[in-house]
Amino acid sequence: MKNTPSSPAPARADSPWAPLTVRVFRALWIAQLVSNTGSWMQTVGAQWLLVGDGAALVTLVQTASSLPVVLLALPSGVIADRFDRRSVLLASQFAMLAVSGALAVLAFTDALSPTVLLALTFLLGCGTALMGPAWQAVQPELVERRRLGQAAALGAVNMNLARAVGPALGGAVVAAAGAGWVFAFNAASYLGIAAVLLVWRRPPTAAPGAGNERLTDALHAGRRYVRNAPGVRRVLLRTLLFVPGGAALWALLPLAASRSLGLGSGGYGLLLGAVGVGAVAGAFVLSRIRRVLGTNGTLTAGAVVFAGVLAVLATVHVPWLVVLALLPAGLAWIAVLSTLNAAVQTRLPGWVRARGLAVYLLVFQGGQALAAPLWGTVADRIGLGPCLLIAAGAMLLSAATVRRWPLHDAEGIDPTPSDHWPAPPLVFEPGESDGPVLVSVVYRVPAGQQARFTDRMLRVAGSRRRTGALSWGLYQDGHDPERFVENYLISSWAEHRAQHHVRLTATDRRFEEEARALLTPGTAPEVTHAFDTSGGPGSE
Repeated sequence: MKNTPSSPAPARADSPWAPLTVRVFRALWIAQLVSNTGSWMQTVGAQWLLVGDGAALVTLVQTASSLPVVLLALPSGVIADRFDRRSVLLASQFAMLAVSGALAVLAFTDALSPTVLLALTFLLGCGTALMGPAWQAVQPELVERRRLGQAAALGAVNMNLARAVGPALGGAVVAAAGAGWVFAFNAASYLGIAAVLLVWRRPPTAAPGAGNERLTDALHAGRRYVRNAPGVRRVLLRTLLFVPGGAALWALLPLAASRSLGLGSGGYGLLLGAVGVGAVAGAFVLSRIRRVLGTNGTLTAGAVVFAGVLAVLATVHVPWLVVLALLPAGLAWIAVLSTLNAAVQTRLPGWVRARGLAVYLLVFQGGQALAAPLWGTVADRIGLGPCLLIAAGAMLLSAATVRRWPLHDAEGIDPTPSDHWPAPPLVFEPGESDGPVLVSVVYRVPAGQQARFTDRMLRVAGSRRRTGALSWGLYQDGHDPERFVENYLISSWAEHRAQHHVRLTATDRRFEEEARALLTPGTAPEVTHAFDTSGGPGSE
């Protein structure tokens, strides 16, 4: 299956459905819809089996699903950057199929205790953790960069459309036939994604970015990139501020259904379905909302609306009114999450994309995993209504911080690879593990441009650190004030070669060119490479 549009009349570039004109994206989207429906059916079945055992145990279902992301997101990101992402996705699908099949067998034989249920839910979460970074990282391989926002929104639509159907269907099946059948359907639902992946032939140009790095080195490279990428860090902060309040809805909704509204499993499914319907409807107006409110205005409005829904859930005990109130919750959820997801996707270059997305998923899923049992404990101690009001207050606080910590503009970011550095003219061939390597670059800058030069070099410093530098410094010669020396240290020659040929982007090149435009006319930077003599080449 080739990654090509199949429609002779493709959708407009700004259409929310434009990515669906890509055949592979469309096939995976449909298969994912079936799988997500099965996952929501499974969630309803698991939570409803535990409703009689207390709020804390019910919320542990969400924790068991999300905690593996906290533990495995970063290693999963390395795996997705180092190995073929299609193979990683296939392995995760078959692993989750096996675990879901075991859940179904145990449920059918009445051997499914709360402990075993939570343990197997945790294993399913491990499969999700393995799949997440690879799934997110292949999206830019399927659709154009300018359509990543629509692709992220369609991903959220997918999840919420499944939420509109899965819980209601799952609740009905649990009520009519028992939880074993929802577990069985979930097991079968993984076959669709596996089938599409088996047919898809990933382009050979979409090579992994971690190469032959050791696991620890690849983890350090991913963390180093995120630490030195202000735009990515800001997306993570906004995610961290939104998730705890949002987690309260998913963690406490089954309790609100059973205790506040007196509903059964079918009614709980209807409440989740209302959120899903709101999210799907929101896809039709999301692009218009972003045009009117802007990126940060969308984040603010989404948090305020979600806070209002939590307040309604805390104070209103009429089921049909709660159903109506949950509709805008779906819109708010998809607006915020698709905005954050697209923001992080557009900022990450291919070589570290899966690891960067793993950190994003770590914050998102980890925030839910930690917040869910906290809300359950608070609800048991002070009551469900007051707990939901506290969550609404947390969401309003999130909205209030957008002005203080907005998302940065991504218009000037181009993560396209740029192999623009010339090969260093060395007189010997270093080994891959030789190092550390000290790279020195000498510039000549006229007096009138030195302040601007040092300011622009700060962005170059960020580039050096993101792509491998352990330390960086810019020095002005005390004997020759127009002479500036940039020094940065790389752990090995292999790391520096990765800088040359894999890690630099068009944005990094632009930062260098803007700084070098201020050099003394007729001069060029002079670059030298020095190796650690304690064990490097030429030391014998």
